[in-house]
Amino acid sequence: MADNNKVKIWIQLADANQIALSINPGEEETYRKAEELVNTLWSKWMNRFNDTSSDVLARVAFQFARLYLETYGENRQVNEFLTDLDQQLDAMIGADE
Repeated sequence: MADNNKVKIWIQLADANQIALSINPGEEETYRKAEELVNTLWSKWMNRFNDTSSDVLARVAFQFARLYLETYGENRQVNEFLTDLDQQLDAMIGADE
């Protein structure tokens, strides 16, 4: 029943066939920006590399996966720092009681 609130959009990545997606209406901007980022990098690299379209699209996918993993690792470090800080603050507050 949750699909009742979904909207259907079509995205075009590189020169592949369009992809239909059912998304929450509030997510459309994010999906459109992602589509734009992929297409911008694909277009730039199509002019740069002497590869087939699918090879360039594979390069783009790899680049975004690498960036995702780097960001995930950085976020994990921040979360660990905040957890440690929270524990230290709790210990300081507990010491005053």
